[in-house]
Amino acid sequence: MTRRLRPLLCALLAWPAATWATVGAAASDAGAEVSICYNYGCASEGRVRVHAASLLRIGARLAAARSAAQERELLAEAVGGLYRVAATQTAVATDRAGNLLDEGADGRMDCIDHSTTTTRLLQLLEARGALRFHRVLEPARRTRLILQHFSAVVEVLSVAERIDRLPPGEALAGCNCTEDGLVIGAAGEGDGDGNGDDRPGQRYVVDSWFVDNGEPAIVLPLAEWLNGGGPNVQ
Repeated sequence: MTRRLRPLLCALLAWPAATWATVGAAASDAGAEVSICYNYGCASEGRVRVHAASLLRIGARLAAARSAAQERELLAEAVGGLYRVAATQTAVATDRAGNLLDEGADGRMDCIDHSTTTTRLLQLLEARGALRFHRVLEPARRTRLILQHFSAVVEVLSVAERIDRLPPGEALAGCNCTEDGLVIGAAGEGDGDGNGDDRPGQRYVVDSWFVDNGEPAIVLPLAEWLNGGGPNVQ
């Protein structure tokens, strides 16, 4: 990638255009359905309808992200919001952080329920074009002695992969550029290849088991989570 094009691409990939919130909306005017697992080990499942207006609001919030780190923060809130929707249509309103606080309640969720459901929720957002900086992976597992724990996982995209997700024909609409294609004020904003926590391939868990129903999910680097990271809940 040339030095001349790199600043332009960095700014375009971070641009909070309204287009990002509406990708796929034409095909999803009736909203979407997703299956929610609960009562431990997906013993029960309920179909939840998320209205198009709710999905568009979530997409608009995610569209404000200017970096992978910001998108993860917004994703944590989006997951919590989608669980609140699920709580109006299934028994999961009773779900509390960990396993002990809601033991025996209809609608309780263990880490299998959460990792499966949160992955589905993230895939729903990804399918609608709402994720610009991450892809959704299969759930991860950590093992300590005889205990196992599972979580949904996202991975930071490379610049090339992010370009592939740009809305066709509309990415340049709001660019403040010079005639030769350079972005005004883009100097010093980085090279767009991802540094530190936002480097391509970096993986993070999105773990909703740690929180009560409807609260933002806990997002941690996968390596930290594998080493036992996360709130101390039982």
